[in-house]
Amino acid sequence: MLTTVLAIGAISLGLGLSVQDTAAPDSTAPVLQLDQPAPREPSLIERSAGEYAAYHSVIADLHSAPIASGQDLDDAMNRLTAFYGEERLVRAWIAYAAIIAARHPEYLDEVRELADYYGPEAAMTGLMYDPTYATSFASSEDAQASVVDAMAADSAEIMDVSVRYRAAAYDLQSERWANRSHGDRTDRLAELSHMGSEPIDMTDEVLMTLSGGFDRGLPASALFDRIESVPLSDRPSVAPQLTLTVGEVAADPDRDRIGRILSVAALQSLSTGDPARTDQVVEALLSDPVVERCLAWVRLDLQQCVAAGHFMYEDSFCIAEHALMDVSRCLGSSTN
Repeated sequence: MLTTVLAIGAISLGLGLSVQDTAAPDSTAPVLQLDQPAPREPSLIERSAGEYAAYHSVIADLHSAPIASGQDLDDAMNRLTAFYGEERLVRAWIAYAAIIAARHPEYLDEVRELADYYGPEAAMTGLMYDPTYATSFASSEDAQASVVDAMAADSAEIMDVSVRYRAAAYDLQSERWANRSHGDRTDRLAELSHMGSEPIDMTDEVLMTLSGGFDRGLPASALFDRIESVPLSDRPSVAPQLTLTVGEVAADPDRDRIGRILSVAALQSLSTGDPARTDQVVEALLSDPVVERCLAWVRLDLQQCVAAGHFMYEDSFCIAEHALMDVSRCLGSSTN
């Protein structure tokens, strides 16, 4: 027994602790802290694509959001139009589609081979000034198909919600509150005049689903599954439209738009040594004048629809027709 006690004492002294210290450590003793790595700053593409995912989070909510008061209609209109200012939705949409295109490594490898041969600056310049060149690579067809399929899926979700609000416009005519006169529409129109000027609120749900969606190249509408969702194969055909019926007509198939998306995807894979230059080129490609003009007509038509309405149920029609269906048409695209 004595030998055991002496041995324990020797070990304790070797560690610089007494037996008493071991039993009751000093609460003021320093605690080892490991430095946590700083969170990675999202790229320009990820920030923009996040807004597109947030838009489809709103679309998912409106599948079942209440339509039981004028305030419900105002809230739906405000949540949608928050994305319709200037270039916001166009940039977000192109960025998200580019992430889907980037899920095809064979295509990106071909672009890198081009950059290795001619130099990254020459490749960047070519993609910027002739986006349709991106569609000429042999492996680009699968990337194009993925982008078009994702657009069709997203368009179908928007059209689903449009159908719901259009049906509500008829059903609400039997509701007393919905048959009341709107009265002065100054406040409602004032809110619409500032559409898209406020920062987008990235909810926890959106932030939590972004990473998984980016990793798998999912259409944004697939990030927010609904129990009552109908499989895409069972839905009526709502393929992206070539003709923009809101304000202006696109005369040619939209190969240029798909080219922009594939070019943005390709640029993210090039090692140029100058991230600022890459962002500059990407910024230029995130603009689509045809879609921007189309959405400008959407904003104008929505304001005119609201101004012309006399009863509350008519706002449901304005949401269905302009804030949803026309937007879906503007974002429609094809490579035919």
